[in-house]
Amino acid sequence: MVEDAINAWHDAVNRRDPDAARAAVTDPVDVSGPRGSGPVPAGDFAAWITRSGIALRPVSWHPAGPDGLVVEQEATWDGGAPARVATLFRVRDGRVALAHRFDSLYEALAAV
Repeated sequence: MVEDAINAWHDAVNRRDPDAARAAVTDPVDVSGPRGSGPVPAGDFAAWITRSGIALRPVSWHPAGPDGLVVEQEATWDGGAPARVATLFRVRDGRVALAHRFDSLYEALAAV
């Protein structure tokens, strides 16, 4: 169930599908990244995926308790050069409730 929710999140982000993005997250969803952190409405998350130009390809998965995973990802923005990042996910009721992005797998695992 945790993996299914995180796969749905990645699919929505990579397709830049705002309806799927709203359905993949809780409302609000707790996010963090280089531009800030905190709870955001599901609609704001959906708007972010369409304007950010981000694509995230999972490359490794690491357990983070019964409701979470750290996923190392290859990230690109508008087709630019790829960068490695990692996201700590927490899932509640089949939806992503928390998505905190880190610059490295080490940092994400340390946050668990």
